[in-house]
Amino acid sequence: MPIRLNLLAEAQEAEEMRRQDPVKRVFLVGLVLICLMLMWCSSLQLRILLAKGDLSRDEARISQRTNDYRHVLESQKKIGEIGERVTALHRLCTNRFLNGTLLDALQRTMVEDVQLLHVRINQSYTAVELPKPRAVDDRTAPGPTAAVAERVILLLDANDCSPNPGDQINNFKEAVAANPYFREMLDKTNAITLKNLSPPQTSPTTGKPSVLFTLECRFRERTR
Repeated sequence: MPIRLNLLAEAQEAEEMRRQDPVKRVFLVGLVLICLMLMWCSSLQLRILLAKGDLSRDEARISQRTNDYRHVLESQKKIGEIGERVTALHRLCTNRFLNGTLLDALQRTMVEDVQLLHVRINQSYTAVELPKPRAVDDRTAPGPTAAVAERVILLLDANDCSPNPGDQINNFKEAVAANPYFREMLDKTNAITLKNLSPPQTSPTTGKPSVLFTLECRFRERTR
């Protein structure tokens, strides 16, 4: 029976031991784990980039909404101011000083031997700042922020041709103060004052001695 000799047995055994080397297996397992970790890190990086993109879009939308909200607030404020002006104009129109009512009151204020010659009215309007309404929830509370102060001064030029010129001035002054219209409309203190008083002279209409005088009537200041 022939005898077979494997001259490569030792080399094959050494190769088999190298293939079964645990260090090589650990290296291969580590390499696989590293590849998996790199893939996981790449997926996380991709997610982060996608999240940053979503965040940027959301911030842009929020910024746009914020700008729109501010624009709406500014528009509401302007609308409120326009409404206040319209209301103030309407109030001024409906509550304005009426000359007809004044003339009617003067017709009912007659004193013997006193002739009313001229009626002069001085009206002035001054802007008045009102306290700013308290803000509520970033919005200005409704309410007017400005008004107009109305000042009216009435000048009455009259002629006293009584037997003793000048005696009827106080009576005319008291008659004006007692009239219901003037009692309601005039100021409470120093409402009627004597501004001018001429020396006695002959009246061109009656030919009698007379004096010319001017009464100043101050109306109450009203805010509209």
